[in-house]
Amino acid sequence: MTVETPLLDQVPNVEALRELSEDQLTQVADELRSETIDAVSSIGGHLGAGLGVVELTVALHYVFNTPKDRLIWDVGHQAYPHKIITGRRDRIRTIRQKDGLYGFTKRTESEFDPFGAGHSSTSISAGLGMAVGRDMLDNDNHVISVIGDGAASAGMAFEAMNNAGAMKSKMLVVMNDNGMSIAPAVGGLSNYLSKLMSSHGFMQLRDFAKNMASKLPGQLHTMARRADEYARGMVTGGTLFEELGFYYVGPVDGHNMEALVPVLKNIRDMERDGPVLLHVVTEKGKGHPFPEGNLEKYHAVGKFDVKSGQPAKSKSNAPSYTSVFAESLIAEAEKDGKICAITAAMPSGTGLDKFEKAFPDKMYDVGIAEQHAVTFAAGLACEGLKPFATIYSTFLQRAYDQVLHDVAIQNLPVRFAIDRAGLVGADGATHAGSFDLAYLGTIPNMVIMAAGDEAELKHMVATAAAYDDGPIAFRYPRGAGIGVDMPAEGKPLELGKGRILHEGSDVAIFSLGGRLKEVLTARDELEAKGISVTVADARFMKPLDTDMLESLVKNHKALITIEEGSVGGFGSLVLDHLANHGLLDGGVKVRSMHIPDRFIAHGSPEEQYADCGLTADDIVQTASSMVAQ
Repeated sequence: MTVETPLLDQVPNVEALRELSEDQLTQVADELRSETIDAVSSIGGHLGAGLGVVELTVALHYVFNTPKDRLIWDVGHQAYPHKIITGRRDRIRTIRQKDGLYGFTKRTESEFDPFGAGHSSTSISAGLGMAVGRDMLDNDNHVISVIGDGAASAGMAFEAMNNAGAMKSKMLVVMNDNGMSIAPAVGGLSNYLSKLMSSHGFMQLRDFAKNMASKLPGQLHTMARRADEYARGMVTGGTLFEELGFYYVGPVDGHNMEALVPVLKNIRDMERDGPVLLHVVTEKGKGHPFPEGNLEKYHAVGKFDVKSGQPAKSKSNAPSYTSVFAESLIAEAEKDGKICAITAAMPSGTGLDKFEKAFPDKMYDVGIAEQHAVTFAAGLACEGLKPFATIYSTFLQRAYDQVLHDVAIQNLPVRFAIDRAGLVGADGATHAGSFDLAYLGTIPNMVIMAAGDEAELKHMVATAAAYDDGPIAFRYPRGAGIGVDMPAEGKPLELGKGRILHEGSDVAIFSLGGRLKEVLTARDELEAKGISVTVADARFMKPLDTDMLESLVKNHKALITIEEGSVGGFGSLVLDHLANHGLLDGGVKVRSMHIPDRFIAHGSPEEQYADCGLTADDIVQTASSMVAQ
């Protein structure tokens, strides 16, 4: 489907946008929204967040002199409209595809992306750094950080606001409120008040009043200051931000150009130091084509039909790993009343929305606060409960100190369910689950499992539920399982024991995690070439099945380890054991196949693993060369 965008067609860049009259901006925004919907419908991607900030995107680029003025989008999944009007419209239908535009902001992609991100709550810290750097270099540009109300729930955002308020550096934080309802209803009066509060005349009057109050005796001065704070809090709801040192303006209707543009101009032209917070209220997913009640409008979608809003059909009949985890956890919780679950603002992504329906009083969504989530789980474990901290691999990185300090050192039985292990495709390097094996593998007391298929995942959930001697983690990839028969119920695995799937004599492949299907395919191809192969599924990285490992080394000519993780993980632990027990001294050939020591660009998971050399063909080539040698 091709949308008609006659005015947007005349705006190839922000310079052309600024040549338009203000009364043309609403039409530009309408056409930009249509173009965003059409582009995402053909490729999939993040949609809801971008649709909610279309008018704000146009207004910010119209008022401020980007890219000289730094415009930082928190997370960046709302930046598709931003990319379209900053000279990347001709490539927008390549977004998140191999060699195409990145799904988030990226410094190397455009000068209009001054800070790259994929995780939330970084924009205010980065913006403050840019503002201080500007001041040190005697430059005169503006710095604008746009952050959503959800991202602002993270501690890092409050740390940054507290620091910004104390440092008095001039910067603008735009708080995009699309769900928390922290403001009174937005309408003509609040838009008018916001315009008034940001005006030069009001600023002069308020500064004059504050100056006069400062000359009053101490007690009267305090009373005057409190009266000012109380009055502004009653009218605007901005008392919290004022206490942090920000000048608060808002709330403003984020879809009303007649309200947005004058307020942004007033803020741009303010003759004052210190940070300003503009509270903008928007509707996430505004203008979406989906049937009402379809929650997919709120975040990421696959390909869909623009007219009907119906998604493209999924090809796989196998259940997703996420759904297998959720159903397995529900089954365990039905047997054990001490089981509870924690997520950090990802109930649907982790499958815990299903758990919440079954056990509404045992699921806790703590917001975008992974550090808190882990220590909260530690507290639950202290009281004898069985918490499952269910967090994407890439987001668990944000809580590494809590995993080590608050859980492992105290040997608390927190269960870590690590979704999105390995490479995740279109979201690219910022969301890759490449590092959890390495960063958890260094921690004493930690048991680490990785599911080779969906049935194994079910057993690992049962294992974690039964294990109460310390922290335990299990990881599983994104997407559908491999189609194995599912057991009726999960059974706890013997701790630290792997399984042999096929026995051979020439090459042993010691696999951990989600590359098992590729290993089995490679085994068939190698057998057809006359190379006898043993396939062993390690199941556990810690404790390692050293009996199985030593048997593999002693009874084969070559050993290959394979994992969907970075260097420093499973293969490293295997090599450490072999080296320290003299098992590399007898001439056995050993190769470690893992994600290479670089960040992997976005693309489909298949393309990413081919880039990493972790496909069945790569395994065949490695094994064949080892035998030939």
